[in-house]
Parts: sequence; C-alpha cells; structure tokens
Amino acid sequence: MTKTEAAGVRFVLIDIDDTITREGKLPASAYATLWNLRDAGLRVVPVTGRSAGWCDLIAREWPVDGVIGENGALAFWEEPGLRKRPVLQQEFHPNAVRNDHPILDRIRKRALAEAPGLRVAKDQFARLFDLALDFAEEDPVLPLETAEQVRAIALAEGAMAKVSSIHVNIWMGSYDKLSMTEGFLSRRFGWTAGAGDREVIFVGDSPNDEPMFARFPLACGVANVRRYHGLIGRLPSFIASRECGDGFAEIGELILQKRL
Repeated sequence: MTKTEAAGVRFVLIDIDDTITREGKLPASAYATLWNLRDAGLRVVPVTGRSAGWCDLIAREWPVDGVIGENGALAFWEEPGLRKRPVLQQEFHPNAVRNDHPILDRIRKRALAEAPGLRVAKDQFARLFDLALDFAEEDPVLPLETAEQVRAIALAEGAMAKVSSIHVNIWMGSYDKLSMTEGFLSRRFGWTAGAGDREVIFVGDSPNDEPMFARFPLACGVANVRRYHGLIGRLPSFIASRECGDGFAEIGELILQKRL
C-alpha cells in the first residue's frame, strides 16, 4: 500500500471473528488499534455476521462509528442526545426477513440431522434475521467440508447462506454485507460509490467477506484468510503477515504510519 493510497483512506471497515479476535477473545493490540484509528480521524465500522444483540453492545461500548450486523441485515450507531447522552439509532435492510420463517426452521432441522456435531450458535437468541449454525466456534470443531455441506442445504432450500470462520449464517432476503455497507456509508457519511471506492479499507478473513474483498480495491486480509483460498474467488489486495487480531493491528499500524 502506498502513502498516497493510505492518505486517501476515510473509512476502515472490519470483520470481527478471527479478524480482530483470536480464539474468541479481543486482544489488547487489536482494541488499541481501534482507538488509534478513531483518534486519527478515520471512521471505523465493524461489518460482521454477529447478532443484533452483539451489535447493540458494540455500537454503545466500542470506539466505532457504527456497526453492520447479521451479514448486512442491520446497522446500529450512536448520535448525540440531550445533555450529551448518546442515543442508539437502528436501521434494518428493506429486504430483511425475520428469522421465524418456516424455511429457516426446515433448514435448521435438516442440517442438524445431516451434519453430526453441528449445533445452533449460542447467540441465536440475540438474532433478529438470520439462523447461525456453529461448526467451529465451540467444540467439536467440524471441518470446512461440513460448513459447505450446510451451506449447500440452505441454498437448495431457497435461502441465502455464507460461511464464516465459525458459523454458517443463513437468511431469507436478498442482501449481504456489501449492500448494507454501501447504503450505510452513503446515508450516514455522504460516501459516493465509484468515486469513493479507494476511501475504504475493509479487513476480513473468511468466505463471507468475499463481496467486500471484490468491491474495494484496498481490501485487506489477516494472514488466516489464506486457509480459505479454495473457497474465495477473489482474495483481498493486501494480506498481513500475522493472523487474527495481531494481523489487524499490523494493518492498522501500517495505515497510520503511511499517513504520517
């Protein structure tokens, strides 16, 4: 990444699981990098498959300018309120469908029956729109082949599905991380698609990040993105030498150094 490219960046978008975390924990280096990027005047927005419940906490407690969750179903952010108390704002994708849809229930039953060891993600109770099936967040850790099997079941039943590093996220409705991100940046910050493409850096690690990798020329990956080479048609332009949260810290430090 050149100094000119780094100087033009306005937005740093980040996946969460195994991009800024390691083994489920947010390391100090990654959390410090969030603050450093924010303090440098950059807009920081996590873009994740995590639940609405997680997004409520992230928008309120992390040094971020908003969060997009459930693979693009929703966006939460804070705005100033009375007596400087922030007020949480919420936006839902117009194509989002609540996760009590009968097709999702059929997929859940079929996937659990056909993939031994698969289980519903523990944060499912905090989700509004998607069904998250856990193949690698907790033990037993199942192979990627199982995740792809579950994804194929979901697609065959007429749903959308993406594989992350830990879950298979399944939903009804035509949207993804990218479609919500473009709309959110435009409405919230006046970002212009096309002319502003190089103002955006996205950092990710897994197949559900591929639309973002393909869309933004300065997309970055932490080193563990290479594990999914066969499942990602378009890898990011830049890949860190380190994995997970340490890789994110490496990317953030490089951006800030080149902006000096």
